[in-house]
Amino acid sequence: MEVKDKIVIVTGAGSGIGRATAIHFAKFGATVVVSDINTESAQKVVDEIISNKGKAIVNKCNVAKFEEVENLVNSTVNEFGKLDVIVNNAGIGPNLLRTHESRLKDWDAVIAVNQTGVFYCMKVALQQFLEQGYGNIVNIASLAGLKASPNNISYSASKFAVVGMTKSAAMEYATKNIRVNAVCPGYTESALLNQLIGAKPEMDAILKSVIPMKRYGKAEEIADAVVWLASDNTRFITGQTITLDGGTSL
Repeated sequence: MEVKDKIVIVTGAGSGIGRATAIHFAKFGATVVVSDINTESAQKVVDEIISNKGKAIVNKCNVAKFEEVENLVNSTVNEFGKLDVIVNNAGIGPNLLRTHESRLKDWDAVIAVNQTGVFYCMKVALQQFLEQGYGNIVNIASLAGLKASPNNISYSASKFAVVGMTKSAAMEYATKNIRVNAVCPGYTESALLNQLIGAKPEMDAILKSVIPMKRYGKAEEIADAVVWLASDNTRFITGQTITLDGGTSL
């Protein structure tokens, strides 16, 4: 995939899909800014990339804080002179409560990270992309942003918002050499899935029963699609939501 020498920010890159995506970009020759609120986890990813002769640095960022997002993008540009791609992956999971039982603090936290955080990252990155004349955004949405997801109101709302923001921005900047796409993973092996099954162990069998492939996705499989969308191999693709769910949405 054509991402060699690109400068790429991946948020929430300390684990799960973000980690796999950062490693995958580096494998194909990109320089990766591994961003996470947990610098210890992020450093482990950087160490793994460097041990495999890749290029990466750590940049701590809480995407729910606008000034930290500004620092993330500005420090990246100051360090490398440009920003080619930002992957907005940072997110937190659902609380598995019915809508009337939802706690206000949980709603606020999920929306702050999953929705507002993506907006912040898009806003700041787009300012840089307009200045340099090109850029690429890949947002990590979810199958929960495309179809009904009960007991999941804040997470579902945030991921539907990510899909909408992706499509709106793609139209706004289509003539500016800036592409904006999203991937919508289904049930994928990750900390969020572990959290779900840990809270309700019976969900493991239930979830697999609705996946035609009868297995969960792997983070590396999602990363493949992200890097492809960010590459020069997909120059005519914008405003799309690529669903990776083993057929669940069928």
